Amino acid sequence: MAASIYLTSAEGRTGKSAVALGVLDALRADAPRVGVFRPLIRSASERDRVLDMLLRRATADVSYDDCVGVTYDDAHADPDAAMVRIVAAFQALRAHCDAIVVVGSDFTDVAAPTELAFNARIAANLDTPVLLVLGGRSTEEAEYLGQQAARTPGEIAQLAELGLSELQAEHATVLAALVNRADPDRLSEIDRAVAAVLPAGTPVWSVPEELLLVAPPVSEVLAAVDGTLERGSAELLAREVRDVVVAGMSMENVLPRLLEGSVVVIAADRSETLLAVTMAHEAPTFPTIAAVVLNGDFALPADVTRLLDGVDSTLPIIRTHSGTFDTVRRISSARGLLTEESPTKFDTALALFAQQVDTATLRERLRLHRGGVRTPVMFAYELFDRAAAARSHIVLPEGHDDRILRAASTLLARGTARLTLLGDAAAIRKRGGELGLTLDAAEIIDPLTSPERERFASEYARLRAHKGVTHEQAWDVMADGSYFGTMMVQLGLADGMVSGAANTTAHTIRPSLEFIKTKPGVSVVSSVFFMGLRDRVLVYGDCAVNPDPTAAQLADIAISSAETAAQFGVEPRIAMLSYSTGESGSGADVDKVREATALAKAARPDLLIEGPIQYDAASDPATGASKMPGSEVAGRATVFIFPDLNTGNNTYKAVQRSAGAVAVGPVLQGLNKPVNDLSRGATVEDIINTVAITAVQAGMRDGADA
Repeated sequence: MAASIYLTSAEGRTGKSAVALGVLDALRADAPRVGVFRPLIRSASERDRVLDMLLRRATADVSYDDCVGVTYDDAHADPDAAMVRIVAAFQALRAHCDAIVVVGSDFTDVAAPTELAFNARIAANLDTPVLLVLGGRSTEEAEYLGQQAARTPGEIAQLAELGLSELQAEHATVLAALVNRADPDRLSEIDRAVAAVLPAGTPVWSVPEELLLVAPPVSEVLAAVDGTLERGSAELLAREVRDVVVAGMSMENVLPRLLEGSVVVIAADRSETLLAVTMAHEAPTFPTIAAVVLNGDFALPADVTRLLDGVDSTLPIIRTHSGTFDTVRRISSARGLLTEESPTKFDTALALFAQQVDTATLRERLRLHRGGVRTPVMFAYELFDRAAAARSHIVLPEGHDDRILRAASTLLARGTARLTLLGDAAAIRKRGGELGLTLDAAEIIDPLTSPERERFASEYARLRAHKGVTHEQAWDVMADGSYFGTMMVQLGLADGMVSGAANTTAHTIRPSLEFIKTKPGVSVVSSVFFMGLRDRVLVYGDCAVNPDPTAAQLADIAISSAETAAQFGVEPRIAMLSYSTGESGSGADVDKVREATALAKAARPDLLIEGPIQYDAASDPATGASKMPGSEVAGRATVFIFPDLNTGNNTYKAVQRSAGAVAVGPVLQGLNKPVNDLSRGATVEDIINTVAITAVQAGMRDGADA
């Protein structure tokens, strides 16, 4: 039977959707199929925003309609009949899930007798324990860009007591309580105050207020003022607004009042102020602002427009016809919602939840137990958990690439690794600010101006002296990000490097081959892909580096791939692939695989290795039993070694596209220190995964993951 948890609160605007996101993410670690259920939604004709958002991260294969109970109108018309329909829909969904996150109503309506009581009644009928979400912010005052005053521990405890009373009156079970948007300076006090009014032993967690999560994006400001985007990049409308600055003074008095991430309201006839603010935004010595709102019906002078064209700033400039007071009032009332259009909000919400909530206790109280299934989501959860524990320091040489910056922001928010970005610091900070990214925790180094360049050049000249490299040549080489980053790894200033979003594979690997070198006993650098199928994770090698390995190299690749698989929790059962199984075929290609198999077995008799073997015999139990009876690998292989790059690369892509597998890699193996390559078409998610893998590899080297 599927485990389930019911999220409800005693009021609206508690940030319940962010909590649901964290709970869903935590359950995905142990449950292969996690579903979402909304017992009450506003409308049958419009899709529920929260459900849509959560379903994109759920792992159960169910439709939107299967995850809905009834509408508010249904509950009003006949509460008892509505309850029957809710229970029936939930039980039908349960058959397709291992765990279900039930998200209660949003307090936009009242169902008799009260909304919390009705949610409690639903939870009791679904036999689902409740996570009571308590709001840490006062609802008695108007919001300012989503911000409200903090409640005291006593006020929150009183709210918890009232909520508990209603839940118990309807015979609902309280699993735990979570205080969301809590005062960051009083978390321990809040936990103690709330625990005192709940049944003994009930866990209480407090998640602090984070302004980023409630701040509206520029797009919401645009809508709030009924404005039009007159100039600037539409891509930057996703940036969150932290404050409002009214530029009603002279230029020299406006400039010192500019704030990072603020919206600056300027009267449309103050073109000199508009120019000054735009120049300040572009200057590395001033904060980057989120947007300018020009209010009033005055047209910009032609020369001002020509000057702005020459500056070519990406800063969004919004035009509204409202007066200053009305414009500021509308901006102040804009609210930030948790949506997929703001990945920074997602990253922050998940990071806060993981930091403050004991997810292991949560899963244990739900009695979640994993079977033999290991989905790609489970693999990813373990990967990021281990990467965070390793606390590795990874250098990213391509700091000019937006994908790298977006990935870095997510990695830092999750605490996956410590990061160094290479490139011009002012340009990187500015672009990060424009994109609304949080890069404060990243170290940024410009190889061209770094004081380490001299030391790196001396070391490179020493290591490559046998190739005739002079100090002057080494100095020039160290201006290159790949060489500079690799030397950071070589000298212990970073634990690993990830590159290749803009550079070729050769450019990424060449510095490593020149001075990091291969591990003792390893003759060749190779690669693997982790292939996440619906119910298991396989390892494919080599699909990215060696075009036509010799038998000895193929044996090395098999051993390295087995070690990589074991590092990441995949029990290695190695299939040496060919077009023939066992002794049934002959020819140069199959003979190479046969020789490689013998060499690998001789070098590592402890490993389970079979070859030559065809893919179907290696992967399908029935075929394996027929073609190679008694084999411990046939039909159960987890590590697939391809005879050449042509076969490997085409196969991994065919499986990825045709079977819908998640391909993570390439992961380089055989080097003394971890350096990994990216495809130049890499997505942000690819970069995030590769950095996490590199962090785990570095942790394994240092014994951090022993």
